[in-house]
Amino acid sequence: MIQVDQALSIIAENSCKMPIRKIKVAKSLGFILAEAIYSPMDMPPFRQSAMDGYAFTHGELQQFNVVSISQAGDFSNKKIKKDQAIRIFTGAYVPDNLDTVVIQEHTTIENKILEITQMPVLFANVRNKGEQIKENELVLENNAVITPAAIGFLACLGITEITVYAKPKVAIVVTGNELVKVGKKLSEGKIYESNSIMLEAALQGIGIKKIETFRVKDNLKATKRVLKSCLAAFDVVLVSGGISVGDYDFVKEALLSNGVEELFYKINQKPGKPLFFGKKDKTIVFALPGNPASTLTSFYIYVHPALKINMGFEAIHLPKIKRKITTQFENTSGKTLFLKGFYDAGKVTVLESQSSAMLNTFAVANALICLPYDAVNIEKNQEVLVIPLN
Repeated sequence: MIQVDQALSIIAENSCKMPIRKIKVAKSLGFILAEAIYSPMDMPPFRQSAMDGYAFTHGELQQFNVVSISQAGDFSNKKIKKDQAIRIFTGAYVPDNLDTVVIQEHTTIENKILEITQMPVLFANVRNKGEQIKENELVLENNAVITPAAIGFLACLGITEITVYAKPKVAIVVTGNELVKVGKKLSEGKIYESNSIMLEAALQGIGIKKIETFRVKDNLKATKRVLKSCLAAFDVVLVSGGISVGDYDFVKEALLSNGVEELFYKINQKPGKPLFFGKKDKTIVFALPGNPASTLTSFYIYVHPALKINMGFEAIHLPKIKRKITTQFENTSGKTLFLKGFYDAGKVTVLESQSSAMLNTFAVANALICLPYDAVNIEKNQEVLVIPLN
C-alpha cells in the first residue's frame, strides 16, 4: 500500500500525451495545441473605421463636403480632397489619404455639408493595418487551450485547421450482479447502477466525448473477455467495482491475466483504498472502488490528472486552496482523508454523511478537504487544504 503522493507520481510517470492530429478549427474547442500558430496575414488587413461617423483629413478645416459612403465590405481608394469627407461605418475601409474619423454624434450635416462640432484628435477612431496582429506574429503558443475566443480569433485570420493532441477514447467497465440499468424495473436485492453515468458526466466535463460503457456480471470469464476487448480498443479503461478482495471480485485477476502491468494496488487513503493502476502497451487502466463516493473521489484525484496529461495539458491537477476549517476534527485512521466539504471565501465546513457508499453529500459539496495521514488533530480555524470542485 502506497501514499497518495507516490500514487500521483506513478500515474504521471506512466501517462503520456496522445498522438497529434489535424482538426477543423470549428471543432477544436477544449483541445490543446501541439504546435505554435503564426498569423498568415495582418489583422485588420486594411485601415478600418472603429466607429460610425465621417472620415476626413485632419487639419484646420471643420467643414467638409460629403462626397461618398464607405460601408463594411466596400473598397474605394479614390483620392479625397482636404475639404471633402466620406460617410463611413464601423469596420469599413478608410481610404489611404484620410486619417481621422469623427463620430456622428459630434457632427451636424445639411445638404451634404458636414460640420464638426467637436474635433477629434489626429488618427482618432482609425484602426491601423495589422493593429491587432501582424503577418507572421505569434497567434497562439504551443500547448495553448483552444477556447471560444481562440476559435474566433483563428477564424478571423482565415485559419481552418490546426494541429492538436488527440483526446483519449475511454471505456467504462461496470461490474456487479446487483446492478440494474436506470429506467428498468428494480427487483428485490437490486440497486440502480449510477457509477457509469457519473463517470461519463465527469469525463464530458473535461472535454472527453469518445466514451463507451460496458456492463459485466461478477464472473471471471466474462470479466476477462470484456477487459480484453477494451484493452485493445481504448486508450484509457476505467473499471468500476470488483477490485476489492471479496469472493466475487475478479477484476484484478482478469486484468493481470490480460497482460496488464500492475503499477500499484491500494492507496493509504479514505475513501478509495482498493484502487488499482496499471498499463498495457499504451493503454492505462484504473480499477476504481465500486462505492460511488469512492469512485468519484478517485476520479478527481487520480484519473483527472492522467487524462489531462493525455490531452496535452500542462496544469494537470485540480487547483488547491487553503481555508480555515469550521470545526475540530480528529484523523485517527492513519490514512489521508478526502472529505466532502463546502467552502466559501474564508472557511470550509466538513459535511455530514461521509460514507463512501453515499452520494447525497457529494451532490451538494463544492470541494474535497484533504487531511494528510500524519495530521491527527485538526483544530477549529486551522487552515486545511481544499480542492474546489466547481
